Amino acid sequence: MAIVRVPTGVPGLDPLLQGGLVRNSINLVAGGAGSGKTIFAMQFIVEGLKKGEPGIYITFEEKKKKFYEEMLEFGWDLKKLEKEGNFAFLEYTPEQVKNILMEGGGIVESIIEKIDARRIVIDSITSFSLLYEDELEKKEADLMLFELIDKWNCTAILTSQDESRDGHTISAAIEFEVDSITMLYHVKQKGERIRALEVLKMRGTKIPSKTLALDITTKGVVIDPKSVVNF
Repeated sequence: MAIVRVPTGVPGLDPLLQGGLVRNSINLVAGGAGSGKTIFAMQFIVEGLKKGEPGIYITFEEKKKKFYEEMLEFGWDLKKLEKEGNFAFLEYTPEQVKNILMEGGGIVESIIEKIDARRIVIDSITSFSLLYEDELEKKEADLMLFELIDKWNCTAILTSQDESRDGHTISAAIEFEVDSITMLYHVKQKGERIRALEVLKMRGTKIPSKTLALDITTKGVVIDPKSVVNF
């Protein structure tokens, strides 16, 4: 049976992933501050809307008004998209998401059903994980979250704060459970900040073996598949 792909909407990337992310997969996008995680994730949602796939963006860190204003820089009128009924932006504290987990989906599940969401972003899983000091509790909470996402039948992107150059700060539990890990880098080299992307793993996909140049333009994140970056 052929694997169904979901385009990310990032120019230069989807052809390298055999067409995009695997449908209904859970995908981690990790990187440091300013690396482009949020733009990448929102671009994924916008691409879905263009293809008739409603989406939900759940954030613990962004304020709606400010976020909507910032996204206008890329030509994404989220207020308009929300009014059309195919997009929902949810501001939650990590504690509220903890309660949603305990309820087995709660209001998020209701909204997913209401708009028939096919794509979901959680920004970021780092904030959620900080709720749990005990490693076992943290692992159990992460597993509960992944089980919920599986139940929702959505293709998901989870963002994660990671300043490393190889993803070594990603917890073993998350690394094992997610279907793909993509690292976004914003590294200072010879007095200049360099942006790059590296796919560390993606189940069912032949991934590029090199770290590729990334740029943030007025249309969002763009990958140059011919430009290899060496740190």
